[in-house]
Amino acid sequence: MKRKSTQKEQYKGFEQGPIRPPSEAYSLLIRVTRNCPWNKCAFCPVYKGEKFSLRPVQHVKKDIDAVYEHVRALGSMSDSAGQVSRADLDAYVSKLSDSDRQAFYAALNWYAAGMESVFLQDANSMIISPEEMIEILQHLRTRFPGVVRITAYARSHTVARIADDRLKAIAKAGLNRLHIGMESGSDAVLKMVQKGTTKQQHVKAGKKAVAAGIELSEYVMPGLGGRALSRSHALETADALNQINPDYIRLRTLAIPGSVPLFEDYQAGRFEKLTDVEAAEEILLFLQNLEGIASRVRSDHILNLFEDIQGTLPEDKERMTGVIEAFLAMAPHDRMLYQVGRRLGQLRSTDDLENPGVRSQLEDLCLKNGITPDNVDAFINEMMKRFI
Repeated sequence: MKRKSTQKEQYKGFEQGPIRPPSEAYSLLIRVTRNCPWNKCAFCPVYKGEKFSLRPVQHVKKDIDAVYEHVRALGSMSDSAGQVSRADLDAYVSKLSDSDRQAFYAALNWYAAGMESVFLQDANSMIISPEEMIEILQHLRTRFPGVVRITAYARSHTVARIADDRLKAIAKAGLNRLHIGMESGSDAVLKMVQKGTTKQQHVKAGKKAVAAGIELSEYVMPGLGGRALSRSHALETADALNQINPDYIRLRTLAIPGSVPLFEDYQAGRFEKLTDVEAAEEILLFLQNLEGIASRVRSDHILNLFEDIQGTLPEDKERMTGVIEAFLAMAPHDRMLYQVGRRLGQLRSTDDLENPGVRSQLEDLCLKNGITPDNVDAFINEMMKRFI
């Protein structure tokens, strides 16, 4: 990819993009690219209306250097317990220009978190040339040799096109993990939501990452096929993951805010969104068909109905499917209470409904808001939009 438009770009200071995976909450965020080079996914609200661009490698390295200098300063201000006084911090910040402060606060948060991991932003950092990625990684490792993990988002379409020896070189330079949004293994679903990739490309990219020695985290979006493609979505996604055997499988429940292209189809009735019960049945079918792999399953997002679906395959499979079976076996009224309580963050498992105080609060809330088993999904849909 040509860099003519970015090489002449003037450095304007440290940058950070808008998002990162929940598992990278304590990582230093280093922006390698801006926004998303594809940016057509019908379910995604991020980056819409924003132009994609590559940051010059020297600018990325300047960001790393800025954080390095601030970390050194924090180290010199720290006492024997690693603590920095508020007075010293205020005095230091008062001498910084506005453009330096963002780098300082990134350094401060990372310093407080232990400086173990780095996440390369934005949506598809692997789109830069392997040589440029290696240069950035080597600079990071030189400045921060104690870093345990360096990770990035990537598109399967991009990873599938990188030569095997280049992927291995990138891994050797220090990239430990890739986060890939598979979303679905069904070609019909992928086409419907304009994912810009295929099941075959997902499998090829996943296998290449694993073979290169890069830890792989694949994201799956329950409900993405709607009612019409629910079964295909569950079965084909499980089949793709069975072929890849990624390190992590992470669940991300579909939400449809008004800002995404899929909302128009949803509003017009062309896309039928699953109810929570239907989504639970889909996830159950998906989990039941994960076979012959040793992936770790995580449901680590606030939108997910089941926080306690997490474990390692195959040993925890029965326990994870049991969580869903317990939900489906509930009386409709209890399912309603769980749905509301989970999305409000008051419940972490179906067992939490046995707490009389919590149950009473949820009963009162549903009564005051007119929530019933018949309309609870509409209430949940509105609630979920607030988290997008």
